[in-house]
Amino acid sequence: MAVMKHLENQIAVVTGAGRGIGRAIALKFAAEGADIAAVDLKTDFVQETVEEVRKLGRKAWAVAANVSEAASVEAAVEQILKEAGRVDILVNNAGITKDGLLMRMSEADWDAVLDINLKGTFLFTKAFSRAFVKQRSGRIVNIASVIGLIGNAGQCNYAASKAGVIGFTKSVARELASRGVTANAIAPGFIETKMTEALGPEARTALLKQIPLASLGQPGDVAEAALFFASPAARYITGQVLAVDGGMVM
Repeated sequence: MAVMKHLENQIAVVTGAGRGIGRAIALKFAAEGADIAAVDLKTDFVQETVEEVRKLGRKAWAVAANVSEAASVEAAVEQILKEAGRVDILVNNAGITKDGLLMRMSEADWDAVLDINLKGTFLFTKAFSRAFVKQRSGRIVNIASVIGLIGNAGQCNYAASKAGVIGFTKSVARELASRGVTANAIAPGFIETKMTEALGPEARTALLKQIPLASLGQPGDVAEAALFFASPAARYITGQVLAVDGGMVM
């Protein structure tokens, strides 16, 4: 007897799906039965993700979008709805960092991080909200960060963007709950990705001392949390923030 998968025949959109956490989420969802619209700045960035999803026996679409530009997002959403027919799950994962101390931070570095991390989440959520409300169902999973909960020196722009994602998620959860749509956020701690590869040995040692579980997380740890929020198991959960951080912010 075949085991029922958690996301059987669901269609999920994952932004920033080319690598790291976004790619891990796309592959986890596909393994659990979902078809995937993999979104990134260029379709080349998601080609490997799309191929891996197809190897798992699911449909996959490569979609190019600049998440910080409304016209680009609207065109991408139109393409996805046309090709996939509908969408059940939206994962807003696309994000960047441009670190620097406040006194030296340029307006351009502030704007770039807020535009992609926060405005991008707003634009994609807004674009799919009409379809979710119409079908009276939908799961929105936003990737925030522990930095949005506790702040971090040298990351004023990133912390502000991720704290904004958390407040945005709670407001969306309240607005859409009556239509059967849930919205939740995940706040990853330090995860082994391209972003953390740049840490030197001393910085890594100092960082591990702040984490009770004494290790960095893996992209798959965040993917498991995203799967939970997207699955039927979380049908009665909305407006929540789940820290996946090895105990760092408790």
